[in-house]
Amino acid sequence: MSTTQLRNIGPKSAAWLRQVGLRSAEDLQAVGAVDAFLKVRRAGFKPSLNLLYSLEGALVGSHWQEIPEARRRQLLEQLEQASARLPAQRGTPVGGPVSTTRYDDDRVTPSDDDADPRDDHAADTDED
Repeated sequence: MSTTQLRNIGPKSAAWLRQVGLRSAEDLQAVGAVDAFLKVRRAGFKPSLNLLYSLEGALVGSHWQEIPEARRRQLLEQLEQASARLPAQRGTPVGGPVSTTRYDDDRVTPSDDDADPRDDHAADTDED
């Protein structure tokens, strides 16, 4: 059965699943709801937790809103654990903010927007 025919899975979610290689109910069953959700998120899409609950509902044959609260908490715990095991995504910052410093003619010029423009002119004066 195609993912487009699964309960709770709309056209957008089915397209996301296809793009990460999950094209059938069997594919989804093989990886599970949490890993399928992670595949979608790691592919650069921005799914809400409703997708996680929809995937679980598709696997157990119920509406996503009928997933019990205890099972939802369990899914969230599994998601956190699985996310913690993954390496950092390429192209995303691992550390804090980065500022760039330019070195022009023996002067150090910070290039962030918070620099006071009056400071740049003080270094230009000659004391001859």
